[in-house]
Amino acid sequence: MKKISKISSSFLTVAALACIFWMGSYLVRLTLSYQMFDQTITSKKDYLNEQNLKAVLTTINPAVMTTFVLFIAFLIFYFLFLVTSKLNLRRNGWLFIITVLIIITAPFEIYLMTIDYRIFTNVNYGISNNGDILNLIMKRLTVLSSFSLIELLCYCAIIFLAIFKPMTREES
Repeated sequence: MKKISKISSSFLTVAALACIFWMGSYLVRLTLSYQMFDQTITSKKDYLNEQNLKAVLTTINPAVMTTFVLFIAFLIFYFLFLVTSKLNLRRNGWLFIITVLIIITAPFEIYLMTIDYRIFTNVNYGISNNGDILNLIMKRLTVLSSFSLIELLCYCAIIFLAIFKPMTREES
């Protein structure tokens, strides 16, 4: 791989940090969300009632916003890195595969982020009642089913590809 500029290296560093922190917060957020529902994600668990539901939703809300902001930051800085680094995707197969994985998964995650935005605004501004917010969380978990887990595994593969850089051809 050829040397990249300092600005490009900075974009890559910020993108990598945003990706790693996004993955961690996404995993925490999914774990917290799944704990609120039964195994079939059709009804809430017994410990959730009207008295504590507002507190539970307020507790989960920072995880929702963190994943939202970090994913946007990751996308912006990753594509800034691609543009500024001027790396040849044909010579760097690992970078090509990473880019394809991001481009394939991003539209689905952006769709899920629209639901996240509604959850965040409803919790912060009290636009709807807690039952509606719980339904939004349930919708987010069921609308694309296991996509969130598949996406996390894809991003683990991205980390592997970025570290070991397979399929790199030498400059001729």
